[in-house]
Order: sequence, then structure tokens, then C-alpha cells
Amino acid sequence: PPRYCACAARPDRCRPVSRRLSVERGCRVEERVPLLLLFFLPFAATDAMAEPATQFPYISSSAGGGSSEPGGRDAKGAGSPQSCAVRDLIFWRDVKKTGVVFSTTLILLLSLAAFSVISVISYLILALLSVTISFRVYKSVIQAVQKSEDGHPFKAYLDVDITLSSETFHNYMSSAMVHINHILKLITRLFLVEDLVDSLKLAVVMWLMTYVGAIFNGITLLILAELLVFSIPVVYEKYKTQIDHYVGIARNQIKSVVTKVQAKVPGVVKKKSE
Repeated sequence: PPRYCACAARPDRCRPVSRRLSVERGCRVEERVPLLLLFFLPFAATDAMAEPATQFPYISSSAGGGSSEPGGRDAKGAGSPQSCAVRDLIFWRDVKKTGVVFSTTLILLLSLAAFSVISVISYLILALLSVTISFRVYKSVIQAVQKSEDGHPFKAYLDVDITLSSETFHNYMSSAMVHINHILKLITRLFLVEDLVDSLKLAVVMWLMTYVGAIFNGITLLILAELLVFSIPVVYEKYKTQIDHYVGIARNQIKSVVTKVQAKVPGVVKKKSE
């Protein structure tokens, strides 16, 4: 039976697990945003039906709550401090902090929409230099008038060690290589038509994106994406029951359509897992 199935003995009552909670250092990680993943459901539906036992190897069952990995530990469920900080931002846990990040990035994107990248970068550097030079001159004048020896006003920041160690660099590179290899494998599978249905889905999506590109440019899409990132998680958290209901209906419809297409198109039926 599939490892993500909660009640394999009763297929009529079987429902896939849609939620996994993991706690590390007091951080509660909720690893699901089905509305954001709805765009990728057509590509994932075929694989989920073809290889159900290997899609979610570490998700705990809803009945037992234990881990399927030997040793009882959830290898992929551990939430890092960085992921916790990102979730706190997009879920508006700290309104002031999220407001600063949201407004700053939005102003930056709006500036890039009105001016060139070189102009925006130059203005930012000039603004930062204006603040630091003005503060440096101001403190020097105050020290000269008061005849004090406070030293450089930014000495505490100049003494901070900002060098990147080789170990940290290799850790970041190793983490990045995992994602890069996964993307390369996915690109190879789609463009070399390992599965005809998945390649046709990509073609349809790219055809639709031509109309999107005719209406919006890249900066406009980034602005819309930021608005969605900072609004959809909050809305989903508030109305997750209703959203999960409609997302489940959409997933079932997509799976049924994919199954019918696979049955009618020759050479599309995937190999059954041993």
C-alpha cells in the first residue's frame, strides 16, 4: 500500500495525508500551501498515480503519527531557522517586521518598473553614502567641538567579521546543487519527452504564458508575485478548510482527466512499479 495512506486496510475510506507538522527549536512548520501548488498539480498528478510508494517517503501517517524513516526521525520534516523566519514574514507574525520588508521590496520593484536597473542601483548607493558620510562628518564635528576621543562612529561595525568560511560556502553550494540537479533532471525529462502527457502540459502552459507576456512584463509579474506571496498565506490560514475542499475537488478532476488521456493516447502508459 502507499506509504502516505492512512488506512490501507480500508481503501474506501483511504485519504492521502495533506499535512505534516514538524517542530524544531520551537518552530512549528506547516508544510502545505495547496493553492500555491495548484499550478504544478498537472505535472505532479501523473507521477503521484504512477509511483505512489515513492512520492512521499517520509510523511507520517495520520493514524499513527510516526515517521516512515527507520529510526523514527523525519529527515525532511526538520524546519531550519531560515525557513521559520520566512514563514513568520509571509504569515505576518510580526506586523512591523513584515511591513518593513514588504514595503521596501515593493518600493524597489516599483522603482525598477519606472527606472533602469543601473539607475536604481546608483540611486541606492548614493543614498546610502549620503547617510553614512553625513553621519561621519557630523560625529567628527561633534568630537572636535567637545574635544572628545570617541573614535570612529562605525568602529563597532568595522570590527565585525563578515568573512565567509569555506565550510559555510560548501554547505550553501551543496544545498544549491541538490535543487539544481533536480531542475536539470526535470528539464531533461520534459524536453526529451520521457512522458508525452507531461511534455504536452508544458507546451500548453508555455503557450498560455505567451499571452501573459504580451500583457505583463517581468517587473509587473514580480510585483504581482510579491502581493500574492504576502496575501495568499494569510487568506489560506484563515479559510484553509474551504480552500482545501475546493483544491481537493480540482485535484480529483485533474487526475481523472490525466487518466483518461493516458488511456487514449498510445505509448503514454507508464511502467508499473515493481
